Amino acid sequence: MTAEQTAPTPTGSAPTPTPRQTGTPARSDHRWIALAVIALAQLMVVLDATIVNIALPSAQADLDFGTDQRQWIVTAYSLAFGSLLLLGGRLGDLFGRKNTFIIGLVGFAVASVLGGLADSFGLLVAARALQGVFGALLAPSALGMLTTTFRDPKERGRAFGIFGSIAGSGAALGLLLGGVLTEYASWRWCLYVNVVFAVLGVIGALVFMAKPPKVDRPRIDVAGVVAITAGLVGIVYGFSNAETNGWDDPVTIVMLAAGVLLVAAFVFIETRVAHPLLPLRVVLDRDRGGSYVAIGLVAIGMFGIFLFLTYYLEQTLGFSSLQTGLAFLPMPLSIIVSSTQVGGRLLPRVGPKVLVFAGGLVAATGLLLLLRTDLDSTYAGTVLPALVVIGLGMGTIFSSAINTATTGVARADAGVASATVNTMQQIGGSIGTALLSTIFADVVKNSLSGLSAAPTKVQQAQAVLDGYHVAFGISAGVLVLVALAGGLLINRQSVRLAKLEHAAATATGSIAAAAH
Repeated sequence: MTAEQTAPTPTGSAPTPTPRQTGTPARSDHRWIALAVIALAQLMVVLDATIVNIALPSAQADLDFGTDQRQWIVTAYSLAFGSLLLLGGRLGDLFGRKNTFIIGLVGFAVASVLGGLADSFGLLVAARALQGVFGALLAPSALGMLTTTFRDPKERGRAFGIFGSIAGSGAALGLLLGGVLTEYASWRWCLYVNVVFAVLGVIGALVFMAKPPKVDRPRIDVAGVVAITAGLVGIVYGFSNAETNGWDDPVTIVMLAAGVLLVAAFVFIETRVAHPLLPLRVVLDRDRGGSYVAIGLVAIGMFGIFLFLTYYLEQTLGFSSLQTGLAFLPMPLSIIVSSTQVGGRLLPRVGPKVLVFAGGLVAATGLLLLLRTDLDSTYAGTVLPALVVIGLGMGTIFSSAINTATTGVARADAGVASATVNTMQQIGGSIGTALLSTIFADVVKNSLSGLSAAPTKVQQAQAVLDGYHVAFGISAGVLVLVALAGGLLINRQSVRLAKLEHAAATATGSIAAAAH
């Protein structure tokens, strides 16, 4: 395909079809059904980040493993998923995103069944790692297909509004579904349920998604794959180890240092190889780069919500796991409304700069409302308003930032650009979990160490509440940084449109000549 065919248009609409591009016109009528299939697959991946967390206590009792081992159920998935995302995105670019999408769905389902059937701790950890491998293939394929399916700005805004609502609310929905399945069925169904998603996704992909075009397949950047995979493993593992063993633990220091050095080596390699795994033009674009930063920061801030608010509801207010899941429900509903009705509709008009800035401030305000929580607070008067406000801000950020992070990128780079979105979310989540957990533990320890006698239950509860408040406050500060990233890094809408017009006129999109 020529450069003229792959360069973005000023509005993001598809180039004028040529005879080589008109093989499946009827498929375009199915694009909204295809969106439903893509959203379903994305929901499965996002749900898995929290649905298993709810099931962990039951799984621990059933398989009889120690509390110190429990973190590996989560870490095995995050290590495989986070470290292989860029490779998964590039494989989709090379072999066709529909193909890798279907393979990812089938593999994820098989791994989920193995986890559900696990009769030992080791098998469950291995199944979770295998889930992460296929999730790394599936997630960028889903977002990459969305990027290349919707090119018209109005349709794209609506489509990414829906996708953003899934990306932002899936974790909260996972808490709800996990609570229901664990309470009324078994922890194993928190894994088996993925089979339902996968079967529907495979059928939808086969029926409603167009056959991927034939492409030239350049050699895979082996050196880049090794460097970035090892680097991301080091970073994710380093933050996970910091959460349990502290920042001064030698393993934490070595893994984080090695991870950073390997990522730096990866950047150097990408400037030298003929077929880079991640072409630097994808991330050095100011709008995409600003969006990636915002997405990573949002992931850090979100863990202040899900992790510590879950603890607060269950341990302080005495909610059951099912009640906690139901308590979070207003947040995903709020995210869906803001993603589709605010972000999706306003993005083509005002641009991401305004929406990411405003969304960050709104979400930060919602987190600050959680500072009103007390030992005897009511859900309706304290937690509920905060969740609604947070959801309004988060939905606006996700729909705008994910759309912008994949706008103007050529078809041949869509998979790796999408993988970078998921990588930023995964790294941000790892940082948020480790950083906030460590700070929370230090606050609780310091609050109790100042007491002259053994702490009472009320004093212990108050110290824990102080830790929650510090975590909520830091998360609010991170979301203010999201607003600043949007306001300072992303271009004004007029500048963005002019840049896209210039790219279209000169055939200088994210890639000059692409295979698909």
